[in-house]
Amino acid sequence: MTTIIGYARVSTDDQDCAIQEDALRAAGCTIIRSEKRSGTTTEGREELETVLSFLRPGDTLMVTRIDRLARSVRDLEGIVARLRERGAHLRATEQPVDTATAAGKAFLQMLAVFAEFETAIRRERQMEGIAKAKAAGVYKGRRPSVPTQEVRELHAQGISPTEIAKRLRIGRASVYRALSPAPVVV
Repeated sequence: MTTIIGYARVSTDDQDCAIQEDALRAAGCTIIRSEKRSGTTTEGREELETVLSFLRPGDTLMVTRIDRLARSVRDLEGIVARLRERGAHLRATEQPVDTATAAGKAFLQMLAVFAEFETAIRRERQMEGIAKAKAAGVYKGRRPSVPTQEVRELHAQGISPTEIAKRLRIGRASVYRALSPAPVVV
């Protein structure tokens, strides 16, 4: 007996998978796994890994849209290759993707290219925004996670790096990095 397994994903904790899960249920999924992780990589996506390892010959992995599965051609090709190795197929509820058909495979490849392009464009816009903010003196970057000045003051008082790490609740390696001289840029 073949199984249709659904996979839903959103990128951030404030988003919800409920709409995708409802669509997957309506499409006949008997098992649905969901997670809140970025789609820019497959790394750290435990639910996806669980689904991929569970699939058997004849099973179908169902998603609502391909971008819920992968945002790069490489990742999508890797997932499809794993499905093929297991004798499983990929389908999408909102797109004409079905790797059991030649047309579905072709459409999948086109969607993968567009998903990767969209990610690259978003990254370019983000970098442009950061450059503009830096030029305007507005962008400060990420706040330092290690209070370098405080580390140096405690060290100047004769406190050991291990004790500084305990007091500030940071790693000892972070203490040593804060105490090392700034690199000289040539």
